[in-house]
Amino acid sequence: MRKGAVLCAALLLGACSSTIDNTYYQLPSKPAAMQVRTGGEAQPPALWVEQVAVPDYLAGNGLVYQTSDVKYVIAANNLWASPLDQQLQQTLVANLSKALPGRLVSAAPLGEKHDTLNVTVTGFQGRYDGRAVVSGEWVLQHNGHVVKQGFDVALPQNEDGYDALVRTLAIGWQQTAQQIANAAITTE
Repeated sequence: MRKGAVLCAALLLGACSSTIDNTYYQLPSKPAAMQVRTGGEAQPPALWVEQVAVPDYLAGNGLVYQTSDVKYVIAANNLWASPLDQQLQQTLVANLSKALPGRLVSAAPLGEKHDTLNVTVTGFQGRYDGRAVVSGEWVLQHNGHVVKQGFDVALPQNEDGYDALVRTLAIGWQQTAQQIANAAITTE
């Protein structure tokens, strides 16, 4: 009887000590080519990506998956490698720099004259129907004018798993950056 109790205790302790490994994700982004501005010719104003805001449910470490029209699950072991709002801002700067090659795009204000971009992300998750959702709105301030536009991208996820989800979310975010770049070009 004593041997059985000792064996049970050992099994319980062994089960409690097993750990589940965390997996960390970073949005893929290739760095933009270095931009150098020279004097002489008229340049469009620099573009300051002031802020990318996310709601509380996206601001945590875990990736988010929408399991129904009203239910969301936040992953406990599949985590963002750095805060999502920072990743979104950094990749947005890189994507806009690629889409606007003649324009200096930065996460910090540059000079006295610059356009200002603020983005509010309301959705950045996988969804029960196999799609990755990227939604929200952006506000671009240019020469005293304000342009405000929403975005709502739902892309099919071609493979299962968190790796594929992160890659698909990155594509949706890149499409959003292109939408912003197109608007920035028309306001120049």
